[in-house]
Formats: sequence, structure tokens, C-alpha cells
Amino acid sequence: MRAAKIDPLARQTSLALAAGRIGIGIAALTATRPALRAAGFPEPGASGATVAKVLGARDLTLGLLTVAARDDRAALRAVSFGAAMLDGADVVAFSLAAAEPEARRPALLSVATAAAATLAGLWAWRRLG
Repeated sequence: MRAAKIDPLARQTSLALAAGRIGIGIAALTATRPALRAAGFPEPGASGATVAKVLGARDLTLGLLTVAARDDRAALRAVSFGAAMLDGADVVAFSLAAAEPEARRPALLSVATAAAATLAGLWAWRRLG
């Protein structure tokens, strides 16, 4: 039995999202405070920087898993769905963070980015089905 062919546009979309995740993950892990400042967030304390590093590790891992699954349609579909669900959870988390006046603007910008990633990931997941 032949393996199912991978939709090239869905694959490219998944890999583009992975590249973004890898970049965000590396920045969050290696240059946490500058990365948060670049995103518009206020200077974090030690707890905030630690949480940003954990989330950076999550993004880096998701990006690398996506790259590893790039030639396996079923695996790429599964990783794309999981990543889209986590992006959806980020929409909720950033929406809640927007209640804090000093984080409102960057949190709302992050809502938009996470929502776009959610929709793109779900679109790729559907096309990979």
C-alpha cells in the first residue's frame, strides 16, 4: 500500500509555523528579557522570565516535532492539530493577560498572532486529513 501523499501547501504552512515557533523558542530561552521587551511586555521579574523560558521551550519543542514529522502525513497532521490547540490556549491566556493595564497592548497583539497561528494550523490539519 502506498503512503498517502502530503498536500504541499499544508506541509509548507506547517513548516512555516514551525520556523516561527523555533525562532520564538530560541529567543525566549536565550534572550528572554530582550525578547519580551521586543514583544512590548513590561520588564519581567524572575518568575515572569522563568515562565517565558518554559513557554519558549514548549514552542521550540513543537517546532522541532513539526520538522521531524514533515515527511509523514499522519504524524504531521497530529502535530499540527496539537500545536493549533496550544495556540488556541494561548489566545485564551493572552486574552486574560490583557486585563492587566501594563500588559494590555502586547497581550492583545499576541492574541491576534496566536489566533492567526490557530487558524493556519487548523487549516493545515484539515488539508492533511
